[in-house]
Amino acid sequence: MNSLLRGNALFALAAAILWGGGDFSGGMGVKSAGGGIRNALRVVLMSHATSFVALLAIAGLRGDVFPHGALLAWGLAAGVAGGLAVTCFYTALSRGAMGASAALSGLLAAAIPAGLTLWRDGSPGVLPMVGFAVAGTAIWLIAARPAAGRMDAQAGSPAHTARRGNGLGTGFGTGFGTGMLALLSGVGFGLYFIALKMAGPAGVVWPMATARMGSLGVCSLTLLGLRLQPGGSGEARARPDLRVMGWAFATAVLDTSGNLLFLAATRAGRLDVAAVLGSLYPASTIVLAALALGELPTRRQALGMATAAAAVALIAM
Repeated sequence: MNSLLRGNALFALAAAILWGGGDFSGGMGVKSAGGGIRNALRVVLMSHATSFVALLAIAGLRGDVFPHGALLAWGLAAGVAGGLAVTCFYTALSRGAMGASAALSGLLAAAIPAGLTLWRDGSPGVLPMVGFAVAGTAIWLIAARPAAGRMDAQAGSPAHTARRGNGLGTGFGTGFGTGMLALLSGVGFGLYFIALKMAGPAGVVWPMATARMGSLGVCSLTLLGLRLQPGGSGEARARPDLRVMGWAFATAVLDTSGNLLFLAATRAGRLDVAAVLGSLYPASTIVLAALALGELPTRRQALGMATAAAAVALIAM
């Protein structure tokens, strides 16, 4: 059990690092496209489409059998949950209170799979349980800070610049406050982790490919709905230049690799360990923003990253 837990933790940490890199690339892609929630969704669609084509090619070369029944349903459900979560998250970020939205979403994304695993499989032990609590504190410290017009690396999403989007007070999201949207996004990400775990017996490639099918469908419908709402044409469309496509391609590679590693983590050990450690991804985005853009972390974020290191040590014991 200890060796599996260590392997599980290593896979989850690697997934968090790659997810953070993918989020940094996605944020730069949206910035290059001109910002806004619609352009954020377009960059995500470019990235997910690229990822889907690559996954199909890999599955074909490997000769993997297309999943059916419950495994196919779980894969599609993972994509739908993830796509809806991203949409709610982008809308919450576009309304402001970015740090609080990111922190609430990240905490729920970790807590829901952890709670399910604890209920189903029991406690992993005293030290990992303490580590879960410490990791939750770390997520809050890393993510919860004011945006203040910067790239907002802590948000951990290609929607860092989406707060400049137009027309979001009507149409999608009407009647939902920012806190509710952040809560829904966190629930969606948590369900995504669970559904991807359940689709895992289908192999390594097909669970991610079917999840991409679900997310492409949901994000396409969301973008269409935003374009059809009043004032939907007020935002400039993404400029399909080489910079945007390059960042979208980098996002596809990093995000898909992170998802595959997360799937490997769920197959190697407990879902709660994978979900909690995977939810530390904003730290990677912050480090990249500091290295590439000179956006040094705040003292609170630095404390959060130190706290995250302590959480990792406790969980992996």
